[in-house]
Amino acid sequence: MKQKLLLPLLVLAMTMLPLTASPENSSTDSPPRPSSIDLQGHRGARGLLPENTIPAFLYALDAGVTTLEMDAVINAEGHVYVSHEPWMSAEICSHADGRKVSVQEEKSLKIYTMSDDEVASYDCGSRGHPRFPQQRPMKVAKPLLNDMFEAVRLRTAASGRQPVRFNIEIKSDPRGDGLFHPEVGQYARLLYDLLQQNNVVERTSIQSFDPRALEAAHVIDPQVSLVLLVENHNGFETNLRRLSFTPDIYSPDSALVDKKLITAAHALGMQVIPWTVNDEPSMRSLLDLGVDGLITDYPDLGLRVVAEIQPGQ
Repeated sequence: MKQKLLLPLLVLAMTMLPLTASPENSSTDSPPRPSSIDLQGHRGARGLLPENTIPAFLYALDAGVTTLEMDAVINAEGHVYVSHEPWMSAEICSHADGRKVSVQEEKSLKIYTMSDDEVASYDCGSRGHPRFPQQRPMKVAKPLLNDMFEAVRLRTAASGRQPVRFNIEIKSDPRGDGLFHPEVGQYARLLYDLLQQNNVVERTSIQSFDPRALEAAHVIDPQVSLVLLVENHNGFETNLRRLSFTPDIYSPDSALVDKKLITAAHALGMQVIPWTVNDEPSMRSLLDLGVDGLITDYPDLGLRVVAEIQPGQ
């Protein structure tokens, strides 16, 4: 597989600068919780640095998260890239000449039809993010997943910290087959093979809203950790019936979490890790309910809350 390692020293240095969120303080009494909370940096650290980029992942790694959460898409060369949308988003991306990607054109800018050079030509960080005013703008392109693994490996070795876990979403949808991504079997295989090449299968969970993608990954490796993402109101049992197996993790929109859900999931040996939790009161409330982890755009805030609740973690 063609590989491009793009790790400018300036970018690495910038990720070491301190960044802070400014939430309101709150506190609650807590019933028993899981012995260890999985704090996941959503798209790295979307609230603070451009999403799904190497600087964001290195920042979250340095902050101390247990898991880096991200999204995987496929380009025309069959390479796995880190991107939430399978196109160049009008919200954050610009053309090589500096023109903003427009809403009208964004879905025509399909990563699935782009070469490596074409993907690298788009700047998806200099504009910042309109919904995350604390995010630090930075000129940066969408990275190859392989480059992200290498950057994290180098930083982990340099810092001496324990290896981090990865939570990687397959962004498939039946309407996108052959248009925005390959069919799910090939999609899952491309991702899994890259995990194997980087020796991270045992430290990776594959997540998706698409049951087909999870079924495909389960066929490839029945032992790989799988995560069902949920944003509907169909209910826990109904959503599980969409799969032929019990996933390792149930990952719902945080608004869907209650004690009944957590009890039911734990009874089946599943963890519950909700998304995307960005304020301290919500974090504390969910931890009080007994969730097994949190996915947040502000890993520094999440880590502080978890440390206050579980000082030894």
